[in-house]
Amino acid sequence: MPVPKRLISLLVAALAACHSSPRAGDAPDVAPPDSGEVRAMVAVLAADSMEGRRTGTPGAARAARYIADLMRQAGLEPGGDGGSYLQRMQLAAVVGRRGQPEMEVRDGTTDSIPPERRAADQNVIGIVRGRDPALRDRAIVVGAHYDHIGLGRPVDGDSVYNGADDDASGVVTVLEVARALARGPAPRRTVVFVAFTGEEMGGAGREWYVQHPAVPLDRTDLVLVVEMVGRPDSAAGGTGRAWLTGFERSTLGETLAARGLAVRPDPHPDMRFFERSDNIAFARLGIVSHALSSYGLHEDYHQPSDEVGRIDAAHMAQVVGTAIRAVRLAADADSPPAWKPGGRPESQ
Repeated sequence: MPVPKRLISLLVAALAACHSSPRAGDAPDVAPPDSGEVRAMVAVLAADSMEGRRTGTPGAARAARYIADLMRQAGLEPGGDGGSYLQRMQLAAVVGRRGQPEMEVRDGTTDSIPPERRAADQNVIGIVRGRDPALRDRAIVVGAHYDHIGLGRPVDGDSVYNGADDDASGVVTVLEVARALARGPAPRRTVVFVAFTGEEMGGAGREWYVQHPAVPLDRTDLVLVVEMVGRPDSAAGGTGRAWLTGFERSTLGETLAARGLAVRPDPHPDMRFFERSDNIAFARLGIVSHALSSYGLHEDYHQPSDEVGRIDAAHMAQVVGTAIRAVRLAADADSPPAWKPGGRPESQ
């Protein structure tokens, strides 16, 4: 018996609805990326040839080009200078408050700075444009710092401080989130993906972005930074679990947890991690900003032993899946997360 044309039309419409863009507030299940691919990307960023990615060095420049190329391959829109993915800046080395050298951004000439104290570096920025006419001019920033501390005192003959967990793992997570959003249905809001430089030396990259945002800050609804997710934290529940700095400060953490995401409050509040990553610059400007992490206070922090061999790629792949769901949820929500009373930090 032939199928009536009207029934065929109804079936086609139903199938189309099943494959339409996610509804506002949905956090669809996401298959974790291949753990081998995740490990391979971390291995490139944490290779000895990157020389620890210290801000202003050739190793950092190589890392920036690699990240930019992956953004291009993912189909992201360039968000840097002159149609590129690179947001360039001039830096000057100064002595910070703790007596350690820091990099300070200089918006203009550096002629008055001695040559040995000058440096140049760049953030790396790619964009996935939003689809919703009412929300596409608003943005979420998803970032991680790609710099580390470079070459240093040898430990057991190893002088390269590779920074596999800190924070190659975060950068790879950001790139995987970007790739997932770029190949899936366009999010309602625009999502700006940033690999920041200079986090280890005073936060120069985040400060430059604040001064030169890809989307104006008054239209930025959320900043989510990914910081050290390459190894599980037993205090957060172990493999596949992550925690959010400042969980109690805004509605974001509760929203993610209510949607079934494996995200819990920071189990190390005494470490004050909310104030120790790139999110803090945005939070002090009033933008809801947090860092997603699974750092379990391992002893390889800022040591040459922070190498790709110690990355738990299966764990990290699960956290990447959580990050993809979290960003999709926030980008498609009707309303952005909000500070709770007393949750917004004071400006400086």
